[in-house]
Amino acid sequence: MTIILGINAYHGDSSACILKGGVLIAAAEEERFRRLKHWAGFPSEAIRYCLEEAGVGLEEVDHLAINQDAKANLWKKVSFTLGKRPELEMILSRFKNKQERSSVEEELEKALGGRFRGRVHHIEHHLAHLSSAFDVSPFNEAVVVSIDGFGDFASAAWGIGHGAQLTVEEKIYFPDSLGIFYQALTQWLGFPNYGDEYKVMGLAPYGSPVFMKEMREIVSVHDDGRFSLNLKYFRHHKEKIEYAWGGGDPSVGRLFTAELESLLGPARAANEELTQRHKDIARSVQAMYEEAFFSLLNVLHRRHRMDHLCLAGGCAMNSVANGKVYKNTPFKQLYVQSAAGDAGGAIGAAFVVWHEMGGARSFTMDHAYWGPSASDREVVELLDRCQVALKDQGCRVNRASDEQDLCEQVAQAIAAGKVIGWFQGRMEWGPRALGNRSILGDPRRADMKDVLNLKIKRRESFRPFAPSVLSHAVPEWFDETDDVPFMMQVYPIKEGKQALVPAVTHVDGSGRLQTVHERGNPRYFKLISRFSELTGVPMVLNTSFNENEPVVCRPEEALNCFMRTKMDMLALGDWIIERI
Repeated sequence: MTIILGINAYHGDSSACILKGGVLIAAAEEERFRRLKHWAGFPSEAIRYCLEEAGVGLEEVDHLAINQDAKANLWKKVSFTLGKRPELEMILSRFKNKQERSSVEEELEKALGGRFRGRVHHIEHHLAHLSSAFDVSPFNEAVVVSIDGFGDFASAAWGIGHGAQLTVEEKIYFPDSLGIFYQALTQWLGFPNYGDEYKVMGLAPYGSPVFMKEMREIVSVHDDGRFSLNLKYFRHHKEKIEYAWGGGDPSVGRLFTAELESLLGPARAANEELTQRHKDIARSVQAMYEEAFFSLLNVLHRRHRMDHLCLAGGCAMNSVANGKVYKNTPFKQLYVQSAAGDAGGAIGAAFVVWHEMGGARSFTMDHAYWGPSASDREVVELLDRCQVALKDQGCRVNRASDEQDLCEQVAQAIAAGKVIGWFQGRMEWGPRALGNRSILGDPRRADMKDVLNLKIKRRESFRPFAPSVLSHAVPEWFDETDDVPFMMQVYPIKEGKQALVPAVTHVDGSGRLQTVHERGNPRYFKLISRFSELTGVPMVLNTSFNENEPVVCRPEEALNCFMRTKMDMLALGDWIIERI
């Protein structure tokens, strides 16, 4: 049976996955093992986990696929360099970064021991993104779109998937990029960290799009669906930008020029108060992204007359825009897998190789639970080691008699307004907590956001919390009836229901929906069902199980997070730890 290891390496959200015979066995992001958000570099620990989960050694891997190819789009790179003449320091810096990297084979053998005898495949960045969306989707044919910052000198690509064939039609190349636009404006708004774009999405509904004239000065949308940047507002095409991708916390230097501050005013400092002007600009940034995004999608639908759409790339994490696809385009079905950003490129690279070898499509990703799990024995040993610390914190530990008893105790606690850590089964693939590494609360409580931020999350008050909803109840509570297992779309909550679930209703009446199916996560489904029986509300508030760190991976991390915060209860497998 052919074994393919896929990796996203030397970039933020480093990750690995493994396929056996064209079927995904395991996938995880390196940050979960290293405990550093968006960890960049070589994903040695994620690879180690994937090999263990698949029950194979490094020497048994037939192919390794990496989601970057330095030779891709080579003529575009040469043409840009000759035509634009960027700073020599910028060119030398990029070349030096490539040269300093060890070969993948050397990295594997150094990190894991053993001998890699397989073949290495370098897969163009956006082809890997497109594959990560279409090749695991439930669709036999679809329009497929990838949009992000940059990868292999391109910022976007689109094409058609049909069966096992994926055809790339067009790309948008450096220096034009919707991802760079959004990231640069995120920096201007005072959110400097890698991956902070989601904060702009959360802030945007508090504002109005009154800066569209300025946004259209920055981004041009063309009749053929393409887009371009007014480069006088950006530095990335002509100056050296400080990037850190080499084994640690990723970072990106300032992307915007002084001209942007002349257009919009002085950039906000990270500790500066958020004014209504900042909120209006955030809303305008989101509206500008959507204008370009929907223009491209509508052109592609007119061209191909296909009703299925698959999205990937960092911009496919824009769940607000994703939730408006049906209203703003003729597409009728949308698929966005749970790790749509660069981490997902590991899966895409692996499936490109599988199909290049003639492999058939035989796998659909309909759940996200591809990470490590913990045995009952591991949990028992952990609780034994921590008996004294738990007693000192006034905690009571008991084992549920069965799954029904576990769900009963936890549902009763949520209904009583308690905050619950919920650690079950295999860890989620992608950035969203989807009911296995989650913190849960009562969506009916108007003060639950404040309670969570006070007790655990300590994050900006404008950021929303998400609802996990029983799949059959979605039509009763949301304006859209789509299946959204990966929490990748934001939809309006029905107007008459919003007041019933204020903790998961954002300021604009929306919620970042996760639909929960019994077949996908039976224990989580049973818990929400019991909460629904108790309260008449078929959903719980769900946020990621962490405290300003990567989502917890192992039971010891879950227990540590519980003990250093003011969480009320922890359901750790079949065990319940409760503060009394």
